[in-house]
This record gives sequence, C-alpha cells and structure tokens, in this order.
Amino acid sequence: MSDAGGTQASVTPEPAVSAPDADMATLARGGRLNIFGFVLRLAGMVPFLFIGGRIYGAAALGRFAYAVLVVEFAAQIAALGLRRGLAQLLADAKKPQACIVADALLVAAMGAALGMAILIALPKAMYPTTPVGGLDRLLAITVIAISWTDIALAGLAFHHDVASTVRSRSIVQPWVISIAAFALSFDPVMVSRGDGLIIAYVLSMVAALVAALIPLFRCYRLPHGWKPDLRTAWGTAVHNAPLAAADTVEWASRRIDLAVLGAFVPASFVGIYYAAQQVATLPAKLKTSFEPVLGPAIVRRLALNDRAGIAKQVRQVTYWIIAAQAGIALALGIPGRAVMGLVGSAFTGGTAMVSFLLAAEVIAATAVVSEAALIYVARKRNMAISLVMLAIEAGLAAALILAMRNEGLPPAYQATGPAMALCIALAFSSIAKSWLLRRQLGAPVSGWRWDIAWAAAAGVLAGAAVEWLLPDMLQLAGVPAILLAFGAVLWTKGFGPEDRELFRMDKSDVRELREAEQAAVARDQIEDSIV
Repeated sequence: MSDAGGTQASVTPEPAVSAPDADMATLARGGRLNIFGFVLRLAGMVPFLFIGGRIYGAAALGRFAYAVLVVEFAAQIAALGLRRGLAQLLADAKKPQACIVADALLVAAMGAALGMAILIALPKAMYPTTPVGGLDRLLAITVIAISWTDIALAGLAFHHDVASTVRSRSIVQPWVISIAAFALSFDPVMVSRGDGLIIAYVLSMVAALVAALIPLFRCYRLPHGWKPDLRTAWGTAVHNAPLAAADTVEWASRRIDLAVLGAFVPASFVGIYYAAQQVATLPAKLKTSFEPVLGPAIVRRLALNDRAGIAKQVRQVTYWIIAAQAGIALALGIPGRAVMGLVGSAFTGGTAMVSFLLAAEVIAATAVVSEAALIYVARKRNMAISLVMLAIEAGLAAALILAMRNEGLPPAYQATGPAMALCIALAFSSIAKSWLLRRQLGAPVSGWRWDIAWAAAAGVLAGAAVEWLLPDMLQLAGVPAILLAFGAVLWTKGFGPEDRELFRMDKSDVRELREAEQAAVARDQIEDSIV
C-alpha cells in the first residue's frame, strides 16, 4: 500500500500519538521552526534594506516597492486560493495526491500566464508614475514563481514539512535578494535605473521556487498517470473563488496602505514606508507560516465534527502568535529610530510608521488565526468581513492623508496616515472574525491572556532603561534587552505545559508523529478500498 507521496507506509493498529496530541505537537513544531525562520529572515532582509536604502536610495526603493506590490497582487489572483485551499483538496482526494498537486500547479500556471501577459503588455500598471525602460518588464515573470512557491509549500505543509517553508522563505529568498542587490550595485547604470533591485528580486523568487519544488518532488514524486484536465482545473478555480477572494483581500490589507500612499506622496516617502513595512512584516511571517500547518489540523477536526478541538487549537496558536509578535513589536518599535537608521539616515523619519505597523501586526493576529478556520466553516461571511475591513482601511487612509494635508502637515506626517488606518481596520477585523468563529464553534477562541500585558510592561521598562542610559549609536542594544525581559516574564509567569510544548518537543516526538500520520493515511486508504 503506497501513501500520498509514493512511498511505502506500514499499517499500525494503534498510532503512537493520539490525534489531539499529534495536532498540537505539529503546531508546536511548526511554530518553533517559524520562530527560527523569523530570525533567519531578519538576518537576510536587513542587509537588503541597508543596500536598497543606502546605495539605491529611497526613490528607487519606492519605485521598486510599488512594482512588487502589483506583481504580488497578480500572483495572489493566479494562485486562486490554493495556498490554503490545497489542504482541503488533498484531504478529500479521490485520486493520488501527486495528481492533486499537479492540478493545482496547472491552475496557477494558467492564471499566472494571463497575469504575466497583461503586465508585460501594460508595464505602466507596475510603474504608473515613472518612465518604463531597461529591465522593468522582467519583473512580471515572478508572478508564476510566487504562485507556484506558495502552492508547493502548502503541499509540503500538509505533510508537516514546515522546514521547507523556512528554507525557501527565510533563507534562500532573503539572502539571494541581498547578495544579488549588492553584487549589481557595482554597476552605476543598474543603480541609477534601479534595475539592480528588479534583477535581485527576480533571482530571489526563482531561487525560492527551486528550493520549494525540490522537496515537493521528493515528497509526492512524479504524478504517474496524470493528464492535464482543463475541465477539472476550471472547476477547481470556480470552487475556490470565495477562498481566492479571501486570500487576496487578506494580502491586500497589508498592501493597500502602500498603494494609497503612492497616489498622494512622492516616491521617496513610499520608499521610506516600504522599508518600515518590511521591518514590521517580518514578525507577520510567524502567523502566515502557521496557516498551512493549522489548515490540515482544522480539516481533520472538521471531519470528526470536533468544533471544541478547533477552538482549542485557535486559542493556542493565537496566544503563541500574539505573545511572539508583542515581544518583537516592542523590541523593534521602542528603538525604532535606530532600527530605521540602519536603512539610512533619510529613513529615520519612518519611526512613527514602523511603530504603527508593528502594532497592526499584533492586532491582526486574532483575525488571521480565526480566518484559518472561518474559510472552512463560514467562508462567505468571512469574505464579507474582509471586504468591509479593506474598504475601511482604504477610505480611512485616504481621509487621514487629506486631513493632514489640509492642516499643512509635511509629507512625513501624512505618510503615517495609512499605518494608523491599518491599525483601526485590523482591530475591526479581529473583533468581527473572532466573534463569528465563536458563534460557529460554540466555544471561545480568544488567545489573549493578561500575562502578555505583564511581559510587555517588563519589555517597556527594559527599553526605557536602554533609551535613557545609552547614547544614540548604541540604541540597538535595546532589541535583545527588550526581548530578554519580555521572554523572561512570559516564560516564568505565563507559559503553562501546553505553551512550553512549543519549545520542548524532541526528535522522538517528531518520529512518533510521522508514524501516526503514516498509519492514519494507510488506514484511510484501506477503508477507501473496502468501500
């Protein structure tokens, strides 16, 4: 009997780990790997921001940021919701899972081909306020690389392979873009036109795709007997339309602020905001990386109609994410001027921006984790809430910019308007989605605990001490000091046995978890053959 990846799986009468323990162990392992991935991604992206800000300049970085915004939007649409919908398709598979993955890649390729054709033919969509030339059109080819990488990593996460996500997104992609941008900066023509940033981005996305496809083929093998099925592909696209819309709206909630800003202020301020956004969205990878791990666990619980179990998972993951992001937000926000100063002296004006954006990521944690369950139990109402949130964000961002402009405030102040609007819109989304999920599951889903507030107070005191005692050139010492104070209080006063599972799972637990999963897959195949 072969499993989904084409390898042999033995049938075990009793799995080594019960389903609830296996699910929580999987979530803990995924969370631990993602924290490690955050550190690696931070180490890789800081050099890129340093190179982009100090060598290419704020204006070139802003132009690049807007173009990437458009390309990533096209990639989101091309994926047609399969980043999170693939788990459901694999769980309900009526044919080999390798064929399901191949169908998903085919659907994404069709959508990406259309997106790339439009962007290559109409490059002004990527560069609306600046001339198009050089290698600007080259950026469009990353549409298929981004969408395929998302689907490949989702397929791997279904089999608990989170390490590939860390390798692709946190090691390969950030380090390739940093190294390539630096190597290309020795050509003055590349720097003056900003082509170095574009080529570096393309190389990094292609490298991330290769790093995702290699383990994907090892896991699923080649899809033997698979034939392109356009009819099935179209049916998959139609079925996933609500999920694709939810994915696109969630992505847009982190990008529409930059789009609105680009319509009102010069490119240099867009570049400063982009740098602040990159710093602030680094901790966002903690929660988005949980999605492919949490999705399959929720699907299994739904098959058992275990809604209380889903609520417990949501509470636990939300707590982990809020705690981690609160500590990171304080560590990067309190010495925010020094952090932004790493990018360049011209970027220190983005201190307020990065503070609001970091706060927004903490606020968004509840909404994002709740949505991981809502896309299966109330996808249309979830999408409606997301659309309302997006409208609030866009409208409020434009209103705040115009209000500050009418008051005669400089563009640096106006540029904080979208970040403030993001905080308010995400607060609405978190409250609405957690309330809806609680109604659907019949159990509380909030991950907030007061020990986070006490840990935050310790972090603030540590940060204030560093700000007070150390000169400006040593303010970055506040980052580890704040994290240490925050973590110490949280570990001693807040974390219980289940919380510490995030840090204490050993190799034997992983081995037992995999054996249990193989046994479950084999058992399901036997039952299907009998039916």
